[in-house]
Amino acid sequence: MPRPDSTSPELNSHPSRPAIRSSTQGESWKFALRALRSRNYRLFFTGQSVSLIGTWMTQIATSWLVYRITGSAWLLGIVGFASRIPSFLLGPFAGVWVDRWNRHQTLVVTQILSMLQSFALAGLALARIITIREIIWLGLAQGIINAFDMPARQAFVIQMVEDRADLGNAIALNSSMVNMARLLGPSIAGVIIAAFGEGYCFLIDGFSYLAVIASLLAMRIAPGKPRGIDKPVWHELKEGWHYVTHFVPIRSILLLLAVISLVGMQYTVLMPIFAGQVLHGGPHTLGFLMGASGVGALGGAMFLATRKNVLGLGRVVPLASAIFGTGLIALGLSRFLWLSLLLMLFVGGAMMTQMASSNTILQTIVQDDKRGRVMSFYSMAFLGMAPFGSLLAGGLAHQIGAPRTVMISGTICIAVAAWFASQLSAMREVVRPIYRTLGIIPEIATGIQSASVLQTPPEE
Repeated sequence: MPRPDSTSPELNSHPSRPAIRSSTQGESWKFALRALRSRNYRLFFTGQSVSLIGTWMTQIATSWLVYRITGSAWLLGIVGFASRIPSFLLGPFAGVWVDRWNRHQTLVVTQILSMLQSFALAGLALARIITIREIIWLGLAQGIINAFDMPARQAFVIQMVEDRADLGNAIALNSSMVNMARLLGPSIAGVIIAAFGEGYCFLIDGFSYLAVIASLLAMRIAPGKPRGIDKPVWHELKEGWHYVTHFVPIRSILLLLAVISLVGMQYTVLMPIFAGQVLHGGPHTLGFLMGASGVGALGGAMFLATRKNVLGLGRVVPLASAIFGTGLIALGLSRFLWLSLLLMLFVGGAMMTQMASSNTILQTIVQDDKRGRVMSFYSMAFLGMAPFGSLLAGGLAHQIGAPRTVMISGTICIAVAAWFASQLSAMREVVRPIYRTLGIIPEIATGIQSASVLQTPPEE
């Protein structure tokens, strides 16, 4: 039914207009949360929301612990490198196995292992015997776990949503969930670190994994078909690499993610320096900065959750990347806490919008039998480049300071955003024939407003 024109005199004079507005707003919120209609995804969302708060607490506590016991920007970079390099080295192979294994069971195992890693950190920290060596080795262990966990998690989303049209919304809600935790976790961590020490953050994180493990075990998952177990690993790895390097949209998105992860997202590694040296604060200041970034990221994720489909996301990606870079440059110039907090809103919001939009487009256009491998390359671009970025950021900050480092990073992000924008025409030309074959291009399809997000060209 056509929506009434809000400027019509009949609607403006109708006495029940407030009720209509309230109903419309309620329907909008239901639409933004529509993926939660799926029982399995609702379970995952609930359990993961709890677990991610603990994860962010551990991330902040680890950064502060390293900075407190060493005072070294270089060692902050080393710890970041150790926790993320496995995603670069193991990511492609992990993707092959994720396409073969039961993704549900894989996630149960990775979550149990992550819980044990957090308890190990907690035990060493609470016993006051932890050193930088243990932090690096345990970070490396978590990185190995994440190399399998992230592609499995991304590929498993489509099995949790009952209606494929809700896939894009589920990805956006995942981002909202991550950033709600990102808002709460650092704030809680700042208070706990100041009052009791870093060890209790690790302990809380360990117990928080019980929520997501319970939610995974409570799911009812239909048995899936075996995927490519008769092929050699090397053959499937080569097949996946050929697919992502020769399909222009996927290749362009992964290259953009890789560059931004390498030079841009490492601002989080340097946040303890901004909190302590630039803004002359402590763990509370670090928590506030990361919390502000989480607020902005949550706003970006909710913006994506309210979108009907992926139309226009191709233009959103470079715009968000450019805003992210601009925010980093301004952050490097700021010497006031209130201004830095404001800038972190934009930095966090733009970063999450760019990342979640890229994820949505990838999940929309990828072939199902290659989903695990493509998402492993996504993990490789997003997490795998991060260790090199951590080393680069730590070393550069040691030489020229953290503010100048993030300003250089922001400039590079703006440049790569301009490059990606120049690729949109080529991406459109590749994707359009695929959707013409499916009969879902808006010019020749009917009912486009109710079409699945999996059936919409991302670049239009």
